[in-house]
Amino acid sequence: MSFQETFKALGDPTRRAILDLLKDGAKTAGEIGSHFDMTGATVSHHLSVLKEAGLVSDERRGKYICYELNLSVLDEITGWVAALKGAKRDEK
Repeated sequence: MSFQETFKALGDPTRRAILDLLKDGAKTAGEIGSHFDMTGATVSHHLSVLKEAGLVSDERRGKYICYELNLSVLDEITGWVAALKGAKRDEK
């Protein structure tokens, strides 16, 4: 995971909406797709980008694959942003 991949993934409003859906818990691609007016292939593409960026993980549960937030990556980003804010305050 690189910050470049992560921020690129976060730059898309659909992917941010998917992350928002996953904050309530793991969901299958079908459950995620039911919230959007797009093809299954497009949903799959968005999930792939989020997975490559480390923002979501997937786990096979029977015949379904469930996607969930990867909170460790979000914690890393939050920590980085907080450190930037702290550095700015110290310089004043």
